[in-house]
Amino acid sequence: MPEAAAAPQAASGEVRYFEQLRQQLVWVPARVGKSTLLAPDHASRMLLAKSAAMRAKLSEVGLSYMDVYGIINAETSWIPRRGASKNGTPNLGIAQFEPATAKALGIRDADDPVEAVHAAALHMKEAAQWSRERLARLKLGKAEREEKLREGVSVYYNLSTKRRNEWNGLNSDDLPVETQRHIMNTRLGAQEAAMLEAQLKAAQYGRQRVLTASRETLGG
Repeated sequence: MPEAAAAPQAASGEVRYFEQLRQQLVWVPARVGKSTLLAPDHASRMLLAKSAAMRAKLSEVGLSYMDVYGIINAETSWIPRRGASKNGTPNLGIAQFEPATAKALGIRDADDPVEAVHAAALHMKEAAQWSRERLARLKLGKAEREEKLREGVSVYYNLSTKRRNEWNGLNSDDLPVETQRHIMNTRLGAQEAAMLEAQLKAAQYGRQRVLTASRETLGG
């Protein structure tokens, strides 16, 4: 198939896929200060994080859906809303993209959680590759390198090009307090994702047990 024909077909497939995801999302009320907004429920968050990680092939750079969950947790706690950087630049939607970043990533609607989370995963892949290069010359154990890699992802996601290039893998304590908080909240979000995964699997197992028992009773 000619490339000119393949590109529109791929784009059309993504549109259909994203629309199917939107139809699966369940929205619940969430408090932000004195306001009540809507946020995807826990199962929907996991659905988005897993889909985004898979399509971005984050495993190639040592990341997973838990890292996607963590980044969105750090940005908005999964509650889509508008924010602003210190310089007043708008931060849009669930992934808090600045307009210029959204445009560079080819995002059509930064306020669309499905599109934004998938774009965030692609941005994270780029961030992980950048972080790995910054850490390449450091003598680190496997666990410490993985931790530093993720710190770098937060640095890349959270700071301007000039400020992020000040990070060398060893000076995270010198980063702006907002970035240090981002690193911590990303880590906590990834841990939350791991706990949610365990809970969802346990609930699914419980439903299967009940269904099996019901069938056995009916069969008896």
